Amino acid sequence: METNFKHREKGFSLIELLIVMVILGLLAGLVGPRMFGKVDTSKQKSAKAQIGLFEAALDMYRLDMGKYPTSEEGLTALRKNPGENEKWDGPYLPKEIPTDPWGNAYYYESPSEHGDYAIISFGADKAEGGQETDADISSWKDIGKE
Repeated sequence: METNFKHREKGFSLIELLIVMVILGLLAGLVGPRMFGKVDTSKQKSAKAQIGLFEAALDMYRLDMGKYPTSEEGLTALRKNPGENEKWDGPYLPKEIPTDPWGNAYYYESPSEHGDYAIISFGADKAEGGQETDADISSWKDIGKE
């Protein structure tokens, strides 16, 4: 006995696909801007964390050398012995000195008007000053606070 069943094609109809695409578009429109806003905040926090690592390395350098590196010696003194000093017991950083999250070198000054030294990332605008994502991140102030 032979039965004739209509076999339905497996797959999605055009209406089903359009509904899914509309839902995905709505989700991307609602969630996307919130997530991209977090990228800038995470870059600022990353810069602050890197500055914290520099500060720890600078303190170890100072314990060995009796002083912080000068502005001329810069942060490279944490990786390479400036002037072949016998007291130098580095490298004080395990890897090469990173750039800030925006791809720029950190600014280092010692002595500084803010203390023994200053480490600064000039933020997204790569210039001194700025607000929000363009704000400078420095060793002497917290993110978002002046």
